[in-house]
Amino acid sequence: MKDIRALTKYLAGLGYGSRKEVENAVRRGRIGGIEAGGKNLAPPFEGVTFDGEPLDPPPGMVILMNKPAGYTCSRADGGQLIYELLPPRYLARTPALSTVGRLDAATTGVLLFTDDGQFLHKLISPKSEIPKVYEATLARPLEGHEGEAFASGTLMLRGEDKPLKPAGLDVTGERSAHVTLTEGRYHQVRRMFAAVGNHVEALHRAQFGPLTLEGLAEGEWRILGADDIAQLG
Repeated sequence: MKDIRALTKYLAGLGYGSRKEVENAVRRGRIGGIEAGGKNLAPPFEGVTFDGEPLDPPPGMVILMNKPAGYTCSRADGGQLIYELLPPRYLARTPALSTVGRLDAATTGVLLFTDDGQFLHKLISPKSEIPKVYEATLARPLEGHEGEAFASGTLMLRGEDKPLKPAGLDVTGERSAHVTLTEGRYHQVRRMFAAVGNHVEALHRAQFGPLTLEGLAEGEWRILGADDIAQLG
């Protein structure tokens, strides 16, 4: 067989195992779809399979998940990691797979992952001004002044010295509202309502840019196609 070093390096980078483990997989016949003469043993390795399944996407992968409550995005936060809901090999990918920003353990909804560091930083940069829509359930009834405060561009969060960018507020009930942000400060929605005298009891991110959770139950995820990624900019 034609030299398979390029393929074993590639598969190791996708998290299928160390190079030695991938070489062993080749010998055991777990790598399929190799063309006669090894014509597809170079990028993009079209048609190659692992255990009969198409290979995972190459670097540049973006995942959309419907995050359930109780999972954290960082080991520093303790508790169950959100990565536990993904295939274990995804954690062994090179470059590493990371969440696009964070949602705290109690917050549910749209969460993105990518192994493209440059794209990640673009998505979380305040300069990108990508709108994110949150559904908030509050401890006390809204009083009517919150929308003006959020839209003012002068609202200050406790412990900070820079005002928030204007944000949208759409009231959906006596104690519920949709909040649209174009930045992503630490616990921002929770702290915004605290700044106007209320408390968030439940928080769900329903939308990130044009992306919604349509068709995804809690804990489910899908790999985004090129069209979805392009919509994110």
